[in-house]
Amino acid sequence: MTFTLTPLGTAAPHPQPGRPCSGYLVEAGDAKVWMDAGPGTFAELQRHVRPGELTAIWISHLHSDHWTDLIAAEAGISDGGLGIERPIPVYAPADAPRRLACFYGRPDPGPLAEVFAFRPIEDGRPVDLGGPAPTSGAVEHGGPEFTSYAVEHGGIEAYGARIAYDGAVLAYTGDSGPCAELSRLARGADVLLAEAYVDRHEGPPVHLTPEDAAALAREAGAHTLLVTHVGPTLTPDAATARAHAAFGGRTLRAREGVTYEITKNGAHGAS
Repeated sequence: MTFTLTPLGTAAPHPQPGRPCSGYLVEAGDAKVWMDAGPGTFAELQRHVRPGELTAIWISHLHSDHWTDLIAAEAGISDGGLGIERPIPVYAPADAPRRLACFYGRPDPGPLAEVFAFRPIEDGRPVDLGGPAPTSGAVEHGGPEFTSYAVEHGGIEAYGARIAYDGAVLAYTGDSGPCAELSRLARGADVLLAEAYVDRHEGPPVHLTPEDAAALAREAGAHTLLVTHVGPTLTPDAATARAHAAFGGRTLRAREGVTYEITKNGAHGAS
């Protein structure tokens, strides 16, 4: 059974040529999760799966570079011939359905409920991704355990994620400043997918520097650090080099379209 991560976009705070904003496809056994839906990621998602194959969508927070491609997904599903058999579960901050309805000038989700089944994220509670029931006598991997953790991101509702499957753990910081919650979600991770948005902190930290990402990876005992969501004051290569120098362990730049296999020995894929 496979456990993979495919970056669909890593740019911040706006899409760039060839680099959509934040979005990732996580596949673990029968589960297929679109994790963050930044602008441009819905197009890239379709290179790998059809919308109807998604087990769930998970949104870390409601800044535009992490969730507004739900609008593109709704158009594709409702009007673009990308039909689905049932609404896709969307785990997101509580205000997501109201915010999306406002885009359509509606007071409530209305017909959007035929496309998305919104479910509020709960801190520390695993997400039920469904999937087939265990078969008696079969070799069991079970479904992935996908747990959200509230993180500190300038006072808004924001989450990171921890995904455990078949003995391996992938941790994702989302957008966050250094905080105890990041340590909780990253502990023992085989692969840490961490933002390195800022060059340095000016005022209360709401993002991570490359050195912050490296410190988190060291503290967690991560085997592989995947650097993503690099902001406009850095380049992805520079941020990755700084993170590697501070971490000392295996450090890769997350690249769009590359599928990384998540194992107990870290991430394996083109770098």
